[in-house]
Amino acid sequence: MPPPQRRRRLLRGSAVVLVLGAVMFTVGAVALNPGGSAPPHPASTPAPVLAPGSIEALQARVTRLPKEPRAWAALGMAYVQQGRTTADPATYARAEKALRTSLSVQAEDNTDAEIAMGALAAARHDFPSALDWALKATGDDPYSAAAHGVLADAYTQLGRYDKAEAAVQRMTDLRPDAASLARASYVFELKGDTGQARDLMRRSLTAAATAGESAFARAVLASLALQDGDAQAALTEAQIGLRAAPADSALLEARARAHEALGQTAEAVADYRAAIAIAPLPHYLLGLGELEQSLGHRDRAEAQYALLRAQERIREAAGTAADTDAILFEADHGNPRQAVSMAEKALRNRPFLAVHNACAWALHQAGRDTEALEQADLALALGTHSALYHYHRAAIHQALGHPDAARHDLTQALRQPGFHPLHEPAARALLQRIDTTE
Repeated sequence: MPPPQRRRRLLRGSAVVLVLGAVMFTVGAVALNPGGSAPPHPASTPAPVLAPGSIEALQARVTRLPKEPRAWAALGMAYVQQGRTTADPATYARAEKALRTSLSVQAEDNTDAEIAMGALAAARHDFPSALDWALKATGDDPYSAAAHGVLADAYTQLGRYDKAEAAVQRMTDLRPDAASLARASYVFELKGDTGQARDLMRRSLTAAATAGESAFARAVLASLALQDGDAQAALTEAQIGLRAAPADSALLEARARAHEALGQTAEAVADYRAAIAIAPLPHYLLGLGELEQSLGHRDRAEAQYALLRAQERIREAAGTAADTDAILFEADHGNPRQAVSMAEKALRNRPFLAVHNACAWALHQAGRDTEALEQADLALALGTHSALYHYHRAAIHQALGHPDAARHDLTQALRQPGFHPLHEPAARALLQRIDTTE
C-alpha cells in the first residue's frame, strides 16, 4: 500500500483523470516496447467521467462552496471538455475563469487546477504553456497519472517524442487505465506500428470504465483500420461504437470516412452531416466540404467552406495559432502564401508532425518546393502511416524532378483507398503519369 501522503495525492488527482481522455490528441502498466508485458486490465477503478448535466451540478457546487478549490478545478476541466467537443472557444474563457478562481483560493499544491490549466492550454494549442503547467503538476504530485498524461500530450505536440514516450511510460506505470493505454497506443501509431497501436487500443477498450472511453477507443480503432487499408473493418468498428453511443460525433465521422473509402458516398455525406449537427469541428466541415466538391456539389461544398472561414475569423480575433485543418484549407481553397504564414506561426508553438505536413503542403502550393520537402521529411520522420502525408511528399518530389521518390510515396499513399476525396484521384493520376513517362 502506498504511504499516506501518496494515497492522498492519488485520490486528489482522480477528480480529473478521466476527463483527460476526452481532450487527448488524437485527441495512452505497459512497457512501451513490443516485447514488453503488462497486466491485461487496469489495476484500479478510475473516477467516473462527467456525465451530461455535470456542469450544472458543478456550478451549483461552487455556488454552495465558493472556497473549495477542487470544485472550481473540476468545473474548469468540465468546461475544457465541453469546449473540445462543441468547438465553442467561449467555453475556454469560462474554463480559465473557473481555474483561476481555484488557484486564487489555493495557489500552492493545487494539482487538480494545474492539470486542468495544462489541458486548457493544450486545447488552445498553447503547448509551451501546457508543458509549464504539466511540469508544475508533476513536480507537485509525481504520483498523478493525469499530470503525466498532460505532460505526454505537451511533449508530443512540441515534437519532443522521446520525452513524451517517457511520460506515457510513467503514466501507465502509475495507472494502467483506458487513458494511459490510449496514449501508449498513440506512441506506436506515430511510429507507424499500427499493429501494436491497435493491440494497445483494444486493451484500452477493455479497460474503458465509461461509455465515452469506449466510444473513443472504437473511433481510434476505426482510424487505425483505415490506415491499414481495411475500410470494411473500419466500418465495423464505427458501427459497433455507434450502437452504444449513437450521438458520438467522432464515431459518426469515423463511419463517414469508412463509407467514403468504400465508395458509399451518400452514406458518408449523411454521417458527416450528423456529426456536424452535434459538433461543427473544423475537420468535419472540411471533410464534408471536400467530399461534396468531389461529387460536383460546389454549392454544398461552399456552404461548409463558409463555415470554416467564419471559424477562422473567430480564431484570428482570439489571436491563437491556426490548426492544421485551417492551414490545409487555406492552401487548397484560399491563398497558399497566407497558408504558409499560418503554418510558420503554428510551428513556433507546435513543431508536431501534423503541422510539419501542413506547412509542407502550404509551401508546395506556394511554389516553394525545396523548403516544402524539408517539412515533408519532418512530417514522416517517425514512420507515420499517413496516406495524406505520403501524397503530399510525393507531389513535392514530383515537382522537384524526383519521380522514383514520388512513386514510392504514391504507392504508400494508395495503400489506403479513398484516403482523400480530392487528393486520392490526383495520386492515382500522378502515379499513372510517372509510370507512363518512364
